[in-house]
Amino acid sequence: MGAANKSELKIRRAKSSDAARLADLTGQLGYPATEAQIRERLRGIKPAAEHNVFVAEAAREGVIGWLHVSRQVLLESEVRAEVNGLVVADGQRSLGAGARLLAAAEEWARKHGCKSMSVRSNVIRERAHKFYERNGYDHYKTQKSFRKPL
Repeated sequence: MGAANKSELKIRRAKSSDAARLADLTGQLGYPATEAQIRERLRGIKPAAEHNVFVAEAAREGVIGWLHVSRQVLLESEVRAEVNGLVVADGQRSLGAGARLLAAAEEWARKHGCKSMSVRSNVIRERAHKFYERNGYDHYKTQKSFRKPL
């Protein structure tokens, strides 16, 4: 897969027909998933006023990245948007797709009344941390995450 030309890059909403490629990219992010799982998850990410999944699509390469953003209504703070996941394909990183996806999410957030954007990133993803800082995000807190199966 060659490097996508920035001018050929289109940012659009994800479609069910993107599921196979989204599953591949989700695996590259470190979260393996099947096409069927991604298709089901896309169906569950509703309503559109609360969530959006954007894809970066290059003319020759097809879908090379995705970003999931959600609107967070919280008691302790103003309404904000959160980047729930962002991945750009191996071989396509540092070429502008991630920044374009992030800009689309920020515009979506503004249109949906969000006062800020937040993102959580694993402590081992130093390259991602630098990406977010280059795009105007400040590191403001370090925390631990906990999970319990139900």
